[in-house]
Amino acid sequence: MRDFIDISYLKEGSSIQQFSYRLLKEVDLFSILMKYHPILTGTIPIGIDVEGSDLDIICEVSDFSEFHQIIEKNYAHHDDYSYSGIQIRNQKEYVTYSFFVKGMQIEIFAENKPTNEQNAYRHMLIEHYFLGLKGEDFKKEIIALKADGLKTEPAFAKLLELEGDPYLELLKFWDNIQQ
Repeated sequence: MRDFIDISYLKEGSSIQQFSYRLLKEVDLFSILMKYHPILTGTIPIGIDVEGSDLDIICEVSDFSEFHQIIEKNYAHHDDYSYSGIQIRNQKEYVTYSFFVKGMQIEIFAENKPTNEQNAYRHMLIEHYFLGLKGEDFKKEIIALKADGLKTEPAFAKLLELEGDPYLELLKFWDNIQQ
C-alpha cells in the first residue's frame, strides 16, 4: 500500500500528479498546515482523475478559529476563495475552504478527527486497494464512468455491484479488510 501521507510520490506520477506536487509546494500548503496533519485525498493521488478534478486536502482541527486565521492569512487572496463557516454533520463540526491556483481548485476539509480516520482518506485507501486488485481495465472503466458524470464512490459501487449507499458500503469493505 502506498504511503499517501508524504506527497513525494506525486513527483514520479502522471503529469497531473507532478503538476499537483509543484502547485502544493508553491503554495506551501503542507508546511503551513503541518500541525493539522494534512493529507491529499481524492482521485488525483490514485490516478483516476478526470478533467476538472480538484485537490482535496483533509485536516484535523480542534481550534477552528486558529485554523481559520491561518487559512485566511495564507490563501484568502487566491481566486474564487470561499469558506463554508462551521457546519455540523453526524454531531461533528467541520469547515471547508475552496480556492483556485493556476486554474486548479484546492478544497480543504477540516474536522476534529484524526486525518487517517476521516472518511475521505478511508475511501481513497479502499479505492486504491480495488484499483490494484482489479487491474487496468477496471481503472479505465472507473475513469469512463467519472467522465460521464458519476461521482467516484458511486462509480466503484456500480462496478463492484454494491447495494445501498456507496459511501457506506465502501467503508464496510475497508473495515473488513482492516480486521
